[in-house]
Amino acid sequence: MDRQAFVVIAEFQVKPGKLSVFLEAARDDAKHSVADEPGCRQFDVICPEGLDDTVVFYEVYDSRADFDAHLETPHLARFRDAFPPLIVEERPVRFSTRRYP
Repeated sequence: MDRQAFVVIAEFQVKPGKLSVFLEAARDDAKHSVADEPGCRQFDVICPEGLDDTVVFYEVYDSRADFDAHLETPHLARFRDAFPPLIVEERPVRFSTRRYP
């Protein structure tokens, strides 16, 4: 069985004092991505230990086409409107192919 998936890793450096507002906007995007997009299998919002100002998104889609569909959703539009004043930097998005599981 071929279990390949399209993985997206996005990373943000959040402004001091803005983490809770950023996380709420991220939660909305993640929740609706998994609930409303048939091709979105996983959307984790991660705060790495020791990096108090960093938030990482780990997103898993069935295909690149499913991720491209995600780019047109209302919940992503809400997130795109909300996050710019909350961050110092949006780091380059990384794309990968998951081979296992």
